Amino acid sequence: MSQSLADQRWGLSLKGGTALVTLQGDWIGADAVVNPDQVAGLLAHGAVTSVAFDSSLLRRWDSSLLLFLSELRRFSVHRNIVFEQSGFPPAACKLLDLLPVDTVAAAPPFETGNLIGRVGQWCLNRGSELRSETALLGALTLRIAPAVRGATQMRRIDLLAAMQDAGIRALPVVALVNILVGGIIAFMGAVQLRKFGADLYVADLVGIAIVREMGPLMTAVVMCGRTGGAYAAEIATMKGSEEIDALRAIGIPLDDYLVLPRVTALTAMMPLLYLYGSAVGIFGGFAVALMILPVSASMFFDEMRANVTAGEILFGLAKSLAFGLFIAMVSCRIGLAAGRSSADVGRAATTATVTGIVGVIVMDAVFALCAHAMDF
Repeated sequence: MSQSLADQRWGLSLKGGTALVTLQGDWIGADAVVNPDQVAGLLAHGAVTSVAFDSSLLRRWDSSLLLFLSELRRFSVHRNIVFEQSGFPPAACKLLDLLPVDTVAAAPPFETGNLIGRVGQWCLNRGSELRSETALLGALTLRIAPAVRGATQMRRIDLLAAMQDAGIRALPVVALVNILVGGIIAFMGAVQLRKFGADLYVADLVGIAIVREMGPLMTAVVMCGRTGGAYAAEIATMKGSEEIDALRAIGIPLDDYLVLPRVTALTAMMPLLYLYGSAVGIFGGFAVALMILPVSASMFFDEMRANVTAGEILFGLAKSLAFGLFIAMVSCRIGLAAGRSSADVGRAATTATVTGIVGVIVMDAVFALCAHAMDF
């Protein structure tokens, strides 16, 4: 079977279940306007399982060809017809991949009307997110060596700006949260330890609790809300304004330009923020202890120095590194997976913040179990 228009811009032949569409001539501007419904109608009448293309006779073309092919692809998706792009010009393949695919008539939504269905859907969603995170981690790992050699397209100014935003500008809120947490720990510990005449051990409680647990955890929670949500919102906004599509079109790797600077900056700054937050938190606990307990500054710090070891500090540093990497990766992935509307920007920021906080708490629990298993 064959069919062609009067101007000979396309031809159709059917062999078995494959429809071969031959593109020919010039597809430039208004002169190349072709109604794709004519081709779609021919595909609908036959036992067509796949559609292929031959562009060997194609000469000049512009966006009119892409519109024609996009409509045929949409029809093929709705009819469950395999759409082969191997016969396109390479440039047309890359541009067509940037156009969204309408999949309204694709597989029906997963039934979630009962508890088992909802649990299953939740597990599928978490599995999909885990695969995405693993793929992103693998891509970033492969970019480490080129980044050290300076062979990536990551700009230094982007890295420095991200480090300033995740570092210096985060100091006030990190200090505020940690100094309050240190004061609360000291107050609650003093109230209980005073009953047993163990006032001096408040120094041990404040030091170990801040350095080992609350310092890295509270700093990570702050950065989830402050920096993680910002990363997701920034990338989602770029996606909505089609900046990400423009970067793909001109061949700039998104991992180098968007993800790598943010992940590197937050991962590098988190240990420094942890040390700063721990110092401030200890100071808050020290101030409260001096106000409500009969201890001197020398007694407080001598007791703390005797029990807070370098291992505790290294353990906190390791946790802060893991937290920073996790927060940055999750936030960037959620931003890249967001929709294009203004509501999707807020949704991405909220999702990144909540996911980051929950993930950090889960990771902290895993670290605690591992430390207990190693008797540390």
